Amino acid sequence: MSEAPRDLETLRNQIVARHDELSPRLRQVAAYVLENPSEVGLQTLAVIAQRCGVQPSTIVRFAKAFGYDGASPMQMLFREELINSVPSPSYTKRVHQFQERAGTEGPWQPAQLLQEFARSNTMALEQLQDTIPESLLDQAVDALEACKSIYLVGLRRSFPVVAYMAYALRHVDKPTHLIDGLAGMILEQSSMITADDLLVAVSFKPYAPETSDIVARARERGATIVSISDSLLSPAAREADISFEVRDAEVMKFRSLTASFCLAQTLVISLAQRLDARDAT
Repeated sequence: MSEAPRDLETLRNQIVARHDELSPRLRQVAAYVLENPSEVGLQTLAVIAQRCGVQPSTIVRFAKAFGYDGASPMQMLFREELINSVPSPSYTKRVHQFQERAGTEGPWQPAQLLQEFARSNTMALEQLQDTIPESLLDQAVDALEACKSIYLVGLRRSFPVVAYMAYALRHVDKPTHLIDGLAGMILEQSSMITADDLLVAVSFKPYAPETSDIVARARERGATIVSISDSLLSPAAREADISFEVRDAEVMKFRSLTASFCLAQTLVISLAQRLDARDAT
């Protein structure tokens, strides 16, 4: 049995790395653990099992699979993170509170929709700034600076994020290529990726298989991969060297991209500042 992770970041990384070798039931637990860290730290084993749709013994098996004697030592890591973080309701809990507050009948008025979209996006931005590690941002900007060329892929709902990044990066001294699949040439557009390049892959549920194919191709060629996704278990995130997990706002099943754009702008502008400072020396 391997040594149990002593910090939550290591545990998360191991869950993602070993996801494919887990049984279907343990994968259910893995998804819940990654997406609901506050609940794992605060709730009883019975409640967690019920919300995962498994038996309590499955949670114990999951913990033992990662080297713990039982579920309690694993939960302690999540409790410690809650204690050390700024006390505030979890993102999931706040979304549930919003949905209960917004439960009205009939069409919403435009002003009401504006208010609810603004509130939801505010929550998503707060979640973003609370959960993205500073070290991960630094690592991503280092990789963007070091690579020869930047390739960008994001289809369907993800496309506006990479389209913005392509626009912004072309004002920076860094060769940039947007893989948009025009004329059905999506694989051909990615055929020039090399080990000296970096691929930014943006992907949200339902994950586009074409994005996964391009990520796999870039991985085979040794390119650095940065993913922006809604889960560390998404196809793109699991193959990436650097993975950002972003939970955008959702109102009446309409999902926003505000938090994703905020992260994209942060990366691009940080790179621009880095390159300007380098050129000035």
